[in-house]
Amino acid sequence: ITVTDTCANTATTNVAYTWTTDTTPPTLTCSSNKTVPCGTAWIFDTPAVSDNCSGTNIALTFTTLTNGLCPQVIIRTWTATDLCGNTNTCSQTVTVLYPTPYTFSTLAGSAGQIGNADGTGSLARFYYPAFVAVDGAGNLYVTDGWNHTIRRVTSGGVVTTLAGSAGQSGTNDGVGSAARFNHPEGVGVDSAGNVFVADYGNDTIRKITPVSGNWVVTTLAGSAGQIGSADGPGSAARFNLPIALAVDGAGSVYVADTYNHTIRKITASAGNWVVTTLAGSAGQSGSLNGAGGAARFYYPQGVAVDGAGNVYVGDSFNN
Repeated sequence: ITVTDTCANTATTNVAYTWTTDTTPPTLTCSSNKTVPCGTAWIFDTPAVSDNCSGTNIALTFTTLTNGLCPQVIIRTWTATDLCGNTNTCSQTVTVLYPTPYTFSTLAGSAGQIGNADGTGSLARFYYPAFVAVDGAGNLYVTDGWNHTIRRVTSGGVVTTLAGSAGQSGTNDGVGSAARFNHPEGVGVDSAGNVFVADYGNDTIRKITPVSGNWVVTTLAGSAGQIGSADGPGSAARFNLPIALAVDGAGSVYVADTYNHTIRKITASAGNWVVTTLAGSAGQSGSLNGAGGAARFYYPQGVAVDGAGNVYVGDSFNN
């Protein structure tokens, strides 16, 4: 450095500057971990960051890890990089849970104890119960397959036999215990409390109607012991070991006609119940998608219907 005064005198000196590299990483602070209900909107919180080298001019990047669908744990790791190349990381974990976690309990029956007794909770007995359906009041309807009966279980676990007689297979329509079933499988209930049963061993669809405190069983469609695939009204229709059924909001019944490899629909019409084939072709197994009879199924064993009328099928042998 040279200094010159007004008289033109000069003086010179040397100043040494020493440059050192800033190796201090940015200060990066992530927000606390949080738990949120499944199905609600949420976001990760941007961390607070500062740095000696760059001030607030810092690049923030992140990676996100998840362990799957709700419920799940999601971890976001943020990385801050300053202009000197220094980095720092922090993470925030968000746990997504169902608002009310599921708990599991035994409503009725006792594990490993076969029987047919009515009763409350663990005092009741079943014999290979197959399917269940629930009504608007929270009552369960159970096809007690090897007892050949239809059981009802209240939300408090009180079990009664609605129709059929334990150990007595048959085809009779009738009231309560006078009716007979043959390895009943699928069950559904409509908004009026009518119960529908896929009477597997009889190749029929049955209806159980509450009448003045009794439960009256009728054959809705099909003819007992008559295997086939014919569409038509009531007893003119044929099924081949139907396993599952579901009821929509309008009271129409959808049946997985398992050994026909078809999905059937039963609709009330002018006092009759009319059976049509919704999808698949009788006796033709396969996996093709398509419209109506062009589609193929392979031993369908589960069926459900949503509020918009879409039908969902568990296509068993097609996985």
